[in-house]
Amino acid sequence: MNLMLFGAPGAGKGTQAKFLIEKYNIPQISTGDILRAAIADKTDMGMEAKKFMDAGQLVPDSTIIGIIKDRLAESDCKNGFILDGFPRTLAQAEALSELMSNMNISLDKVISLNVPDELIVGRITGRRVCSKCGASFHVEFNPSKKEDECDYCGGELIIRKDDNAETVISRLEAYHTQTAPLIDFYTKMGVFMELDGTKDVSEVTADMFNALA
Repeated sequence: MNLMLFGAPGAGKGTQAKFLIEKYNIPQISTGDILRAAIADKTDMGMEAKKFMDAGQLVPDSTIIGIIKDRLAESDCKNGFILDGFPRTLAQAEALSELMSNMNISLDKVISLNVPDELIVGRITGRRVCSKCGASFHVEFNPSKKEDECDYCGGELIIRKDDNAETVISRLEAYHTQTAPLIDFYTKMGVFMELDGTKDVSEVTADMFNALA
């Protein structure tokens, strides 16, 4: 099963990816993770990416595509994979489509989790993270027993700088601008599938597996 997870920051992609990994025994491929792994392994593409990152520049699409090609060729992807966080632009989607065609693989489904922006802002700005152990809480959905104190180590709970409302709104605007053309691209390919991400986690998971059956 070759899948792609699609959705705004805070839509629940990470949560649903865990269920997909467990059910289909396939790896989640996150661009950030494979970039870090390629650099740590000192692959040719990883070293190429490091040059740009060290210079404070964005890694070019061609390099990212090269790293994804290397990752998809690994043995754990033979039964499928879950792409997460890539592509973000139409140019990346077209390059990925060409790459997969050359590798004789194709996407089975692009799963889009739809959640209204105002709900996402509430989800993300309500996050609290322990400054000591990194444990994650939420003021509404998963509150700590003592306000501002970690249940596990007693550390102070903080709001990450990326989780403030202004930053979240800016990220959502960028997401909608960049990814709107991708919906049309994958719809025309016949693989795009929308799910209501506002439902309970278990309901979203059930809807997803029913659609993939």
